[in-house]
Amino acid sequence: MLDDDGPLDFEAEDRLLQPPPSNKRRKVIGLDDLLADFYKEKSRVVAKEFKKGKATKAYNSDEDEDKNRKNKEALLSKFVDDCQKQVTQMATEDELPSWGQHVFGHQKEPPSLSFPGLDNCDLLQSMMKSELIPNLELSAENGETFLEGLLMNGWLAKLVFVCGHVEETLATWSSNLMLYSPNEQLQSSACDFWLSILQSKDQVNVPSIKIQWLPHCDELKAALEVYGYLPGSSTIGCQTGSSLDGPPKNIRSWIKYLAACCQYRHIQAIFSTAEAEYFFGVLIKLFLDRRLEGLYLLLGECLLSLINFFTDDEWISSSKNAAKSLAERIEVDMNCLRIVECIPGVNARSKHLRSEVALHILLCCLDTEVAFPVTEAEDVLKLLVSINLRDKSCDFFKIYIYLVLSENWLFSGYLLEQRPAILAMWGLYLRNCSCQITSTDWRPYASKVRNKASYLLQTTAQRENE
Repeated sequence: MLDDDGPLDFEAEDRLLQPPPSNKRRKVIGLDDLLADFYKEKSRVVAKEFKKGKATKAYNSDEDEDKNRKNKEALLSKFVDDCQKQVTQMATEDELPSWGQHVFGHQKEPPSLSFPGLDNCDLLQSMMKSELIPNLELSAENGETFLEGLLMNGWLAKLVFVCGHVEETLATWSSNLMLYSPNEQLQSSACDFWLSILQSKDQVNVPSIKIQWLPHCDELKAALEVYGYLPGSSTIGCQTGSSLDGPPKNIRSWIKYLAACCQYRHIQAIFSTAEAEYFFGVLIKLFLDRRLEGLYLLLGECLLSLINFFTDDEWISSSKNAAKSLAERIEVDMNCLRIVECIPGVNARSKHLRSEVALHILLCCLDTEVAFPVTEAEDVLKLLVSINLRDKSCDFFKIYIYLVLSENWLFSGYLLEQRPAILAMWGLYLRNCSCQITSTDWRPYASKVRNKASYLLQTTAQRENE
């Protein structure tokens, strides 16, 4: 049977069609080959384990590095936060605290404003008999109302000028309205009435008026007590938020009347020098109450009137007494600088007063630091120069207070012009404050002292070169 898939007869006989004989020999595997294969496989396994361990180590190194990086970031963040807190704290401390005190506390009950015998005053009796106002019948109640109407429209002052005198009953009634009346129009009109009476002496072609009585120091002091005036720096007992909490509404009229009394000195002294010194301390303290900011112009005018109250012979001793009394009652804070700044340096007296007040406050500050009294200008400057500004316990807030007070003491007076040694010591103190405090000193108020001293040093250098 013929095999269809087999080669043909002639294909079997053809050598060209036959495949070449294979020379490949079967390899015999020996013991050496088996050992070689074993060690080769073992090397491959060891290499694989090594690569795996290296990869694991690399992975763990990444984790450690990441952990270290996070720890460093946390430390850096904490360091930055601590620095920020320190900078914020220093910035807050370097902001000078605000000045201000509550000079008036809880007000007391004012005296009665009704005067039952007011209808018997000579002015009303003369008007009742006058033909200009016929059939005028006034009782105690409507007589007072009638006078109030005359007071508010200005006719009462004109009638007083016609009569030529101010009787005691009418003066007491009008002064009580000026100092205690809750009616703003009425108390303002009463104040204008007294101003017109006191200032009439300075006017031409105005008849002289005989004043039987007028408010003196005792009445003004009593008014301050009713107003709740606090002579000290403490505000204990002040009921904040109460309807009777200061400042009083009548304080404007009180200030105006005080100024008019000071200006009346050239005619008749209403106050003694000691009383005027007392009112100087009161006026200065009123500048510390921020609730009276709308009256600062009026207070400044009154202060100038009070300064001019004293004669030339009285001024030197009285200014020292007033400054010393004021310095003993003030604390070493921004209020003492405010007191000095509120004294207007517009003339020789006011400049002298500013210098005296600054000096006595500075003396009170320094006397608490040393065991001996400091009186002479050289002693003050020597003590300031001796302060160790590099000491870690140095209070730069006090140094700043000393620096500003010294500036007002020296520049408002004539010591720098008259005594070159004082100018040299002042320049030395400024150089200490400017050079001994470095720009990297972050202690509270250190930069303010350094900058203030550097500015003043330029002015002092100009004075030394002149």
